[in-house]
Amino acid sequence: MPLAEWPALKRQYPFHQVPVLEVDGQPLTQSNSINRYVAKLAGLYSADDWQAALCDDVMGAVGDVVQLVVSTFFLSDDENKSKREALVADELPLYLQQMAARLNANGGEYFANQRLTIADLKVLIWIKGLLQGHLDYIPVGLVAEHAPELLRHAERIEKKIAA
Repeated sequence: MPLAEWPALKRQYPFHQVPVLEVDGQPLTQSNSINRYVAKLAGLYSADDWQAALCDDVMGAVGDVVQLVVSTFFLSDDENKSKREALVADELPLYLQQMAARLNANGGEYFANQRLTIADLKVLIWIKGLLQGHLDYIPVGLVAEHAPELLRHAERIEKKIAA
């Protein structure tokens, strides 16, 4: 769909945004709600309340930090540079270190349930996004500098899902 068509098309969606998953005619409109629903169907979400809360905690934190970066997308170049340099100096290292701490607190292999969950997949997507070099003023070495265990986690999860 051409971007020019989006303003007219978005009015068809609840909250005028995506994503939207429709199941039996009912819309589900929030990313983490969709993630949890699909993860439950795929066996990637724990039935244990505490382990499920650990997944939710990680997914919520990733959503928060991604939103910090997304908030810089439509700024002028000078504002973008300034905001992203501030993120690199403060919030991004904090989130990386806290995610690494959560991973380590749960044994270092997975974020919850001692197995692959939706939380691992959400962190993988975030880390891969940081490593691709598409975000001006955010160095690709940021993850390695502040949370090398998240690099190892990403590699391990990619291998697991590719198998």
